[in-house]
Amino acid sequence: MTEDFYCDEVLSGKTTVIKVKETENVMAYFHTKPFYPVHIVVIPKMHISSLITLEVSENDLLMELLTVIKEVAKEVNSKYGACRVITNLGNYQDSKHLHWHVVYGTPLKS
Repeated sequence: MTEDFYCDEVLSGKTTVIKVKETENVMAYFHTKPFYPVHIVVIPKMHISSLITLEVSENDLLMELLTVIKEVAKEVNSKYGACRVITNLGNYQDSKHLHWHVVYGTPLKS
């Protein structure tokens, strides 16, 4: 896997995705290799490596990101009755680009 799948593949257009929501600075789309029956990824369009590397100067972007996450989670929750909102840090974070997962259901078998 590339160090930053989101910049290298998704945002560059090399990997086609099905968008759920998009703003000037944030994109939400269906995961390209879902781990759950409903699996949506929400990313900032600018490179930020992790939740813990966010700068105070990026608070407006964080609020825009959280607004999109909230809207997507609300839609999934409304349709299915539940959802999870997940982000990973450190060694749990495969791609070093801040991203959140909005998921529903039990993990799919690989």
